[in-house]
Amino acid sequence: MAVNIVYPATLEQDGDYILVRFPDIPEAMTQGQTLEEAFDMAEEVLGLCLEDQKNFPEPSPVQDIRKKFPNKEVALIGLDLAAYRRKYHSKSIRKNVTIPEWIAKMAEEDNINFSQTLTEALKEKLCV
Repeated sequence: MAVNIVYPATLEQDGDYILVRFPDIPEAMTQGQTLEEAFDMAEEVLGLCLEDQKNFPEPSPVQDIRKKFPNKEVALIGLDLAAYRRKYHSKSIRKNVTIPEWIAKMAEEDNINFSQTLTEALKEKLCV
C-alpha cells in the first residue's frame, strides 16, 4: 500500500548545523550543514523511525507547533514511505513457496520466472 506521510518539523541553527526535530515523533531528530542537507536528512530519519509502523502518530497542526516553539522555524516534511522502503530495503531474499503441481508444470513449460511473477503479484496485491 502506498503511504505518503507529512509531519511538521522544527528547524534551528546551531553553530554550523541546522537541527531538525519532529515534535510528534521524539526519536526523530537529525541535522544538516545546509538547508538542503537538513531536509534530506529529515526525510531519511522520518522513514527510519516510521518504516515498520502500521499506525502513525497524528501530525500536529503547524500553528500548534509554532505556538509551542516560537523561536524555531517550522517546515512540513513529506515522505513516500513505499519509495523509502524500496530505496533502503530492496535486497532480494529467498522465500520457499508451495503451489499446486499442475501450475508449476505449466509455468515451467512456459519458462515463467517464478520469482519475478511472485514479486509482480505481491506488488499488485499490496498496491506498490
